[in-house]
Amino acid sequence: MKITGPVWALGAMSGTSLDGVDAALLRTDGHTITAFGESAYRAYTAQERASIAAALGQWPDGPQVAAAAETVETVHATLLSRMMTADPDQTPTLVGFHGQTLAHDPANHRTHQTGDGALLAEFLQCPVVCDFRSADMQLGGQGAPLAPFFHFACAKYLSFSQPVVFLNLGGVGNVTYVDPSHDKPAAKGAVLAFDTGPANAPINDLMQTRRSKPYDRDGALAAKGKADVQIVEKFLTQTYFHKMPPKSLDRDTFAQLSDAVANLSDADAAATLSECCAASVARAMEHMPKPPARILVCGGGRRNRHIMARLRALTGLEVDDIDDHGLDGDMLEAQAFAYLAVRVARGLPTSCPGTTGVAANVGGGTVSHP
Repeated sequence: MKITGPVWALGAMSGTSLDGVDAALLRTDGHTITAFGESAYRAYTAQERASIAAALGQWPDGPQVAAAAETVETVHATLLSRMMTADPDQTPTLVGFHGQTLAHDPANHRTHQTGDGALLAEFLQCPVVCDFRSADMQLGGQGAPLAPFFHFACAKYLSFSQPVVFLNLGGVGNVTYVDPSHDKPAAKGAVLAFDTGPANAPINDLMQTRRSKPYDRDGALAAKGKADVQIVEKFLTQTYFHKMPPKSLDRDTFAQLSDAVANLSDADAAATLSECCAASVARAMEHMPKPPARILVCGGGRRNRHIMARLRALTGLEVDDIDDHGLDGDMLEAQAFAYLAVRVARGLPTSCPGTTGVAANVGGGTVSHP
């Protein structure tokens, strides 16, 4: 499809925290953000979450994948069809559909996001861009993270002049270092991105298992506990933290953390897992090319007051909720896939050596037409 100027695009994201689907409209030409549009969220029911969780770690031929795919497709179709007609002045030209990551194995150049983009294109009667990661991995990239080019556009939108770090705390944590003095995100030194370590996923799993709650609201439970220093220190000795970026993780790369806190009280376990999250981010700051002016936090983890406080204490940097700068920290990843969808349609790169370690600038994604 031919896109030359700004268009409305609709992006959707279902993250590894398995809370639900975010959808957001964005007006862009694939370079500059012109406007932010409507957004919406659809939480997964307990049954839907269980269906997807049962397929985690499985590849396309896994026994629970078909059921998980049907759940992902049905929820996305319901939410996106509503968004297509939410505002006549924001009718999307195309949709960016990430799907649900079930498995991610960068060491063996494979990744699995379930959900059929062609099926959605037919249902929505609108072009759908999907499979954003495969091309990157085929050229030796990690396939993640994919939001950095959008973060670069956000830094420009906010008129930042000094280096800044975008920190997304979803199931897994990831950072993007942006130097807005550059003109393009693929320029050498403009961006550096990588996964920091576990974020909400192990805390959410703990809360679900022990207290039948989806997450630690405001970090209230962790704030009552005391982190086990030995567990945190042992966690930080793992090979991943000594690897140079770019680098990426699967949701369950650090699954052993759940076993490590098994004998701790609920509060101490939550405090220990929260400390691992914050400590891994602090360790990530050691890889920054220049000291950033601030860290802008997006994703559900920014609402965890305990983790935010620990980030400030461990990094010594200004740590801001990105909402305080006028952006929507809940919708940034959905907006990112709207932005990337336009770049794919225009044949522009969506990742580069500094974001995923790919051999050269590459444009991922495939376009399905109704």
